[in-house]
Amino acid sequence: MKKYVAEFIGAFVLVFMGCGTAMLVGCDAVKGSGYLLTALAFGLTIVAMAYSIGNISGCHINPAVSLGVLISGGMTVNDFIAYVISQCLGAFAGSGVLALVFSLGSVKDQTGGFGSNGLSGVNGSAAAGLLVECILTFIFVIAILGVTSSKAKHGSFAGIVIGLTLTFVHILGIGLTGTSVNPARSIGPAIVAAITGNSVPFSEVWVFIVGPLVGAALAAFVYKFLESADKE
Repeated sequence: MKKYVAEFIGAFVLVFMGCGTAMLVGCDAVKGSGYLLTALAFGLTIVAMAYSIGNISGCHINPAVSLGVLISGGMTVNDFIAYVISQCLGAFAGSGVLALVFSLGSVKDQTGGFGSNGLSGVNGSAAAGLLVECILTFIFVIAILGVTSSKAKHGSFAGIVIGLTLTFVHILGIGLTGTSVNPARSIGPAIVAAITGNSVPFSEVWVFIVGPLVGAALAAFVYKFLESADKE
């Protein structure tokens, strides 16, 4: 039970800090500073959580990461289901608290939808969005599988590597899809935005569920192949 609570907390913090930063500073492509601050917020959250709850739950805080670990044989199906539920609930709670804070403080949400993902950066193309999310998640998850492998020699630096990789994929992805690579991170803000009456393209959320899950599955299968080939 403790690892599920840890995943809830991790997802909560990820959305609260990452989406909260995006809401506060915006993601203006012209200025660029919003891109970097938001990318750093998500990446640094992973670093902080990796060194706080990583020894309890592995700090997945992302259904796509959990799927990659499941395919790699690192967790059971029952744990996977419980992890995903905990992650989605944590993301929803994080978005809910953001809605409360920004409402009580009369702070303008610069993203217009609690940091929700969207396809405006790819001109509304679901195909382009799926491709972007699939590739970015592939990069993120294969890095996680590599750095946490029993053969890895990164030791205590694994959390930093994973956090920097998330920052890395955000730098490109923010301007295209807002960067999900995490279905829970997309579902939570979208639901809260819909509940509060914000004009968020809720119909596009499926892209940010399917894309990351496909990318994570591909990463797991490719990594298993590369690892098995290395043994030959």
